[in-house]
Amino acid sequence: MVLPEGFALPPLPYLVVLLAAVGLVGGALVRADPAVSDRTVLALAPWVVVGSSLHALFVLGWAPAAVEPLLGTPAVYLSTFAVAGVVWLAAIRSDAAPERPLAAVGTLTALGVVGYALARGAPDGLRLFWPLVGLVVATLLAAALWAATRRTYPGVTAATGAVGALALFGHALDAVSTAVGVDLLGFGERTPISRAVLEVAASLPTAEAIGVGWLFVLVKLVIAEVVVVLFADFVREDPRQGFLLLGAVAAVGLGPGAHNLLLFVVTG
Repeated sequence: MVLPEGFALPPLPYLVVLLAAVGLVGGALVRADPAVSDRTVLALAPWVVVGSSLHALFVLGWAPAAVEPLLGTPAVYLSTFAVAGVVWLAAIRSDAAPERPLAAVGTLTALGVVGYALARGAPDGLRLFWPLVGLVVATLLAAALWAATRRTYPGVTAATGAVGALALFGHALDAVSTAVGVDLLGFGERTPISRAVLEVAASLPTAEAIGVGWLFVLVKLVIAEVVVVLFADFVREDPRQGFLLLGAVAAVGLGPGAHNLLLFVVTG
């Protein structure tokens, strides 16, 4: 099995409505043919946090019953796309620079969802120390890797720009937060491939001394670096498609990482 634990489609009525919404919004975006740049991808980044935070509410059982089926895996990705797409369409029609309202609404929505989770919190208080440590370590690792990439492959950083940096940060956040959860907070890993990497680390003599998360961090950062380097030519040849796909790569790391940190703060 290669799908993560908890992967399940919502009930049929919800699925039909969700697919219809995605189809309508997606079709409208295709017809609108918006310009896509690195700024567009950055404006969409807060929506990744929105989706990951909504899924955290689902995992915690804190989501309203009426919308809960829309916040599981994979439904939450489609739900978030539909809402973000509507905001994007409205921004295109109302602003010469749609990235600004798209980012602003996404940021406010993310703050609202995260704030709701923090307000409910754990009965005996929030656990901020290890999540903050994980965030700082991930930021430092991503910054160091980006600086090394700029020195070694200046053309790559010039082509991918802030989206390349976001991809490295997103995967560093996912990797470090997973290591913190597994080695320090007693959490497990739901994705089979990730569990396999952790199991390999657990079989090494270093497991008792330094834990198992380090290997996952190393593997994730190497893969993220390779992907960013390989995408540089694609971005140069077709910036629109290149930035969108590289943004999707960033979201695959940023979403789980933000999800992990929020869960750790309120339950860890």
